[in-house]
Amino acid sequence: MVRINKLAKDLGFKNSFLIEKCQECGFVNIKHHANALTDEQVDMLRSKLVKGAEQDVSVKEKPVTPKVVKAGAEKKSKASVKAASKETEVTVRRRIPPWKQRAREELIKGRWKEVTKVSPQKRPKRFEKHTKVAPKVTSLVQPKEKEEKIIIELPASVKDVSAALGVKSGEIISKLLIGHNIFATINQSLDGEIIEMIGIEYGVEVELKQAKEDEEEFSLEETVDKAEDLKARAPIVTFLGHVDHGKTSLLDSIRKTDTASLESGGITQHIGAYRVDTNGKSVVFLDTPGHEAFTAMRARGANVTDLVVLVVAADDGVMPQTEEAINHARAANVPIVVAINKVDKPEANVLKVKQQLASLDLNPEDWGGKVQMIETSVVTKKGLDALLDGLLLEAEILELKAVSKKPARGIVLEAHVHEGRGVIANLLVREGTLRQGDIVLCGQTYGRARALYNDRGKVIKEAVPSTPVAISGLSTCPEAGDKFYVIKDIQKAREIASKRERKIREVTLSGQQHITLENLYKKIEEGHIKEIKIILKADFKGSVEVLKKSLEKISNKEVRTRILHSGVGGITETDILLADASDAVVIGFHVVPEDKAKTLAEACGVDVRLYKVIYDAINDIKAALEGMLTPDKVEHTLGSVEVRKIFKVSKVGNIAGCYVKSGKILRNSMVRLIRDSVVLYDGKIATLRIVKEDSKEVRAGYECGIKIAGFDDIKVGDVIESYEIKHVARTLN
Repeated sequence: MVRINKLAKDLGFKNSFLIEKCQECGFVNIKHHANALTDEQVDMLRSKLVKGAEQDVSVKEKPVTPKVVKAGAEKKSKASVKAASKETEVTVRRRIPPWKQRAREELIKGRWKEVTKVSPQKRPKRFEKHTKVAPKVTSLVQPKEKEEKIIIELPASVKDVSAALGVKSGEIISKLLIGHNIFATINQSLDGEIIEMIGIEYGVEVELKQAKEDEEEFSLEETVDKAEDLKARAPIVTFLGHVDHGKTSLLDSIRKTDTASLESGGITQHIGAYRVDTNGKSVVFLDTPGHEAFTAMRARGANVTDLVVLVVAADDGVMPQTEEAINHARAANVPIVVAINKVDKPEANVLKVKQQLASLDLNPEDWGGKVQMIETSVVTKKGLDALLDGLLLEAEILELKAVSKKPARGIVLEAHVHEGRGVIANLLVREGTLRQGDIVLCGQTYGRARALYNDRGKVIKEAVPSTPVAISGLSTCPEAGDKFYVIKDIQKAREIASKRERKIREVTLSGQQHITLENLYKKIEEGHIKEIKIILKADFKGSVEVLKKSLEKISNKEVRTRILHSGVGGITETDILLADASDAVVIGFHVVPEDKAKTLAEACGVDVRLYKVIYDAINDIKAALEGMLTPDKVEHTLGSVEVRKIFKVSKVGNIAGCYVKSGKILRNSMVRLIRDSVVLYDGKIATLRIVKEDSKEVRAGYECGIKIAGFDDIKVGDVIESYEIKHVARTLN
């Protein structure tokens, strides 16, 4: 199939003229430049229009006889005379220029006078212009047919679809506006269904393919590590807890520094990373502004931490932020070590703290549980060594290992612009070794590591796994939580950074999709989830407990609900951040989101459900869980067919001439071939015909021809049974 506009361009005619000729040839269905012609119609139209359009022109140069020249000019003209005396013959296929072809057509229509307005001097010039580079003129060949099937990667903009279909962007925008009432720009991302509809309108089958994120560069990072190259690495520990429970002061005591006094109001304002050596081993500490930053990094795919130290003040006990920190650590599936701090204070009550933590399923080891709870004090230095030993013990259990003999990769902790050094990025090396001069790619930025600084500001030459390091030399500031890689080619780094920037812009335009109760079934079909993660907020503690127990009760072995966090009060930004990082649904019972939380939820695409009746919430979650259950497969017999004759067709195989005894047989149904009550083959139908016509369905009492896909061992007397498998939805009951 060839479109009118494509054929007109190849032949050098206007679309309107070619459409008129199609009408003269009897092609009444051709009325628009986007209509397509069959191969036979193209041949007929081409023979009508292009007859005599090509001709062979033989140009034979006559030998030039040397002229009589003066003696002084004999040497000068010798070479030219010799060259001119050579006889050459050049055959060139020339195409009649468009202006002359149009003149012929106008002459046929009796409008020669209008054409002759062009002066004779201009016409030879036009002829010379079109025939000057004769050898390079392409001959009239059969245009390539448009592909019947194309693959488009999502997300795709109008520009991408235009390039894939080979049509102008403006034409697609017009179709979207007129046919689908969609106001689109050239760079706007389109929904998959809309792209498929556009393909159908142009007669092209579109296969949508979800682009793998950073597919090009991930081939660089996925390397198989040899067992002999794996070496033990230092654990990476994050301090979490309530405000003013002594997180930074405790870390300062371990580092023997004084960071807390330098911070505004004694509250941590930035993310820091510190390496501490003890007993010949190392521990890397991350000091964050709180669990919000911890979760924000997880939302960007950066699960940095190996262990969490939960700091609880002995005089304050478990506070709301303490409980939130526990839920955030559990959502990240990270082991917890509890530091009961400020035990030197007179009002300290260690037993009360342990009881509160036990009620949150953090049972201390001395009570038969699995959680280390170490009493510490910044003033008396009590328990600091015991805390380090406990962290090293947990690290041994986790068996943390990494390979240092390969290009480095890790996580961006933070970045800022220094007046003298430019962009400074604080990195944490997870694998490999980062060296001065390496080309670093992180997020949408790249650059060469001009200088490396350790956590104490000293210049170093290289950084091994589990080492915090600051580097300079990046083009722009990366985002906290971006992954960084060391690659060899800076040009490749530039290309990948640009590609990531484009993708992020497209995702921003199309919008990120989180789990909602509406798109849950689609996510299940894709095999993404088998549980619903919930963040539960209610007006009273009693309501929280009732809802929590009711939701957990409706789970079974296949599917379940998982309550990541529950609490009393309105829905806050922290709740939305946790839902964003963990792909959870937020349920509010007799509470509403704060203004900032509502704005953040809309921006992140987090599903927030508000209820006033407890049974409504339970029924919605139950319905969603039932949709996650794998449906039962029930076989339903459609009909029975008897084989009465075999037809052998070359290059096709055996065709069974059949008679439908009962029921019906469908073209897209499953079939099994039975011989002597034994099933020989179970498969699908390749073709189903009545006489020579394809058929979708043949009922009892009719004869038909059947070709079974991938099976030719058919004999007279065999029985072909047609059946289909239906999926029956299951319930939790």
